[in-house]
Amino acid sequence: MFAILIGMSSIIAAGLIWRLLLGSNQAEAVRAHLAKAVYSVFLPALVLHVMWQTPVNLDVLRIPVVASAGVLLSLLVAVLIYGDGKRVGGKKAAGALLLAACFGNVTYLGLPVLTQTFGPWAQSVAIPYDLFANTPLLFTVGIMLAGHFGSSQKPAHPLIELVRVPALWAAIGGLSLSLFAIAMPAWVDESLGVLGAAVVPLMLLSIGMALRWQAGWIKRAPALLPVIVIQLALMPLIVWGACIGVGMPEKLLAPTVIEGAMPCMVLGLVLCDRFKLDSSLYAEAVTLTTILSLFTLPLWLKILA
Repeated sequence: MFAILIGMSSIIAAGLIWRLLLGSNQAEAVRAHLAKAVYSVFLPALVLHVMWQTPVNLDVLRIPVVASAGVLLSLLVAVLIYGDGKRVGGKKAAGALLLAACFGNVTYLGLPVLTQTFGPWAQSVAIPYDLFANTPLLFTVGIMLAGHFGSSQKPAHPLIELVRVPALWAAIGGLSLSLFAIAMPAWVDESLGVLGAAVVPLMLLSIGMALRWQAGWIKRAPALLPVIVIQLALMPLIVWGACIGVGMPEKLLAPTVIEGAMPCMVLGLVLCDRFKLDSSLYAEAVTLTTILSLFTLPLWLKILA
């Protein structure tokens, strides 16, 4: 797995170098366009392709249940640590750290890692983990957290936020087609395969362009330490325990736990910007946990093996 991560890291590094060459403002604009293309076109194509070929059984329910347990229990621990933010520099910092502690990068990094490590079949773990648990929780619990700790603007209703997620509709459509055993035409298979193939490199490039660091990080290290421990150590343990509790099949155990061991979610930067949370602190959490995950993910795979 380490060799796989090194190969993926080269794409992330290319995105980081591109960001440095373009400058922060222009890089953010380019990254936003890349992310929008993945979000609106390439990822829905991949999701439809995978879920159409995924058998509809209890595993489609087990994976979101396990993922939800990981997010919610991690959030509970983070709330006990950060509280109202008095120990970390205020509510805006606390809100950013709470989001960083409980939402992992299960699609932008998790999907490529599972695909390269276990094979394309593992995409059927990453997709329900995100779209049936992580994303709904982000647009409900995550937005409520961001609104409470950040600005007072009234967010859109969670259901409105959810129905705007193209990949969610692709997942529902794909599972429906699989449930009714509708055969996938060859030309659709080919088209979706070509579109879906662009997801992994574009996601990794986007991660590299999102990484950023600022001076004075040593002073903020104590505030970031609980996020690192929760995301890279505690959450995978919670997910592992939940997998045992729901009777997760042995084949799905390792990829599901690896999903739980992902670093902080890049998409959380959007919520931090929207609700005026401490975006710089959140970006540092993403950067630090992403770098450390290059070492912790192979360790988790070894433990699971």
